[in-house]
Amino acid sequence: MFNRRQGPNQAETGQVAIEMPRTFTLSEAETLLPVLESLLRSAMQAKALIEEVDAELESLKSRIFLNGGTYVDIVALKGRKDEREKAIQRAKDAVAEIDAAGVQVKDLDIGLLDFPCVVGEEIILLCWKLGEQGIGHWHSTSEGFAGRKPIDDRIIRGQKKSN
Repeated sequence: MFNRRQGPNQAETGQVAIEMPRTFTLSEAETLLPVLESLLRSAMQAKALIEEVDAELESLKSRIFLNGGTYVDIVALKGRKDEREKAIQRAKDAVAEIDAAGVQVKDLDIGLLDFPCVVGEEIILLCWKLGEQGIGHWHSTSEGFAGRKPIDDRIIRGQKKSN
């Protein structure tokens, strides 16, 4: 979970710096939700467009194969391929912005985000799914969506200041 970074001076000394992931309090994570929701929706819409164009291209390939050739509107096809490339960039940009905030994108199909959070000496993941009113669940770093548990007083009271 921790990233290891070794700079030029560290290479000479053999020392390795451990970079801690950004952590959030429940309040900080919920404050970010409106912006993150917008970015997440953008990435999800881009993904849907990519899948739509991919399906169209596969269908065209099948028609060409089955018919032994067919008329193809090259200009329209190029336009759809261009739309697909722009959608790929939109999805990458949106996910990169979410990642840069320290939030983990777990599933673009259902819109699932995790926020690292320190409770006691443990790092847990506050878990939010698109459509939920707020962050109401968490799970350990070794569990996934299926291991979600409701936010409890330990999480609300036991949070250290985020970094």
